[in-house]
Amino acid sequence: MNLVQKKKVCILPQRLGLGGPAAFQGGLISVLQRRGIDISSDPLEAGNAAILVFGAARNTGEIVLAQRAGVRVVQRLNGMNWVHRRRFTGIKHFLKAEYGNLKLRRLRKSADGIIYQSAFARSWWEREDGRLEKPQFVIHNGVDLEFFSPDPVTLPPDRYRVLMVEGHHGGGYDQGLVTAARLLQQLRNLADRACELAVVGDVPAALKQEIDNFGVTVKWLGVVQRTEIPAIDRSAHLLFSGDVNASCPNSVIEAMACGLPVVAYDTGALPELVSTDAGRIAPYGADVWKLEPPDIASLANAAWQVLQNRQALSRGARVRAGSNFDIERVADRYLTVLLGE
Repeated sequence: MNLVQKKKVCILPQRLGLGGPAAFQGGLISVLQRRGIDISSDPLEAGNAAILVFGAARNTGEIVLAQRAGVRVVQRLNGMNWVHRRRFTGIKHFLKAEYGNLKLRRLRKSADGIIYQSAFARSWWEREDGRLEKPQFVIHNGVDLEFFSPDPVTLPPDRYRVLMVEGHHGGGYDQGLVTAARLLQQLRNLADRACELAVVGDVPAALKQEIDNFGVTVKWLGVVQRTEIPAIDRSAHLLFSGDVNASCPNSVIEAMACGLPVVAYDTGALPELVSTDAGRIAPYGADVWKLEPPDIASLANAAWQVLQNRQALSRGARVRAGSNFDIERVADRYLTVLLGE
């Protein structure tokens, strides 16, 4: 990477919040800085060779001026806001979601290149917003394989622990947590020991109460530091990814890197991410785009298969992460798109 040691890349917006986009962005920035790339947050800063926009940004006018001055603009896209069109989440949230989609569309048309998080995300955008005649790439997210490692394992000896990791639950995305509770209800009838659900992330009090009413054992871990995630992953028997039509959930890649098998429905990018040697993908069994209730029995059977074969699937999950989601190789691909080197 000697040829790019003195290059500068502007990354927008630079997030400090919860969730996968912030986690991946932070990991990517760390790798780029280790390789001698200067990172800026000002589109008009002298020396910018490229601007990488995660979704959309507020600096629209400045981005346009930089682009006119010859700075390459690349947009990183996941999916678009859609749940608010299927479920009432409030007028304010509806308007905010639609405005967000509008900003994403505008930048998608004006950017010099697009990086989609998954083939699913690309096909979704092309279906909803048309195909584009410009450089476009599918690059899955990546993780630090030394930080997210499979040792040491600290599984509870007397019960199966199913883990969910999200930045925020609720706000129209509560179906995943409800599905997890229903999964626990059926899984405890199949399993040979007690089952519990461990939940990482911000959960509204009303949703906690709804989940508690299902009568399953839940450990509410709350919002945790990023540095705590590997140990939490290593303390569970499987991860349930409950976000339907997700473009590339970081929690799934992080779990596999820690040797934690994954169970999910066959929606979004999950079939791209989770191979049969790293977990199980269950048929949703209904129209996911209408948020119809999913097939819980198929999910419970998939989870029980994982628990019965956990040791082999744990090894497979780690191999899968190492072969496909190494942040170092992901950074190589981003640099090629951004700097052409």
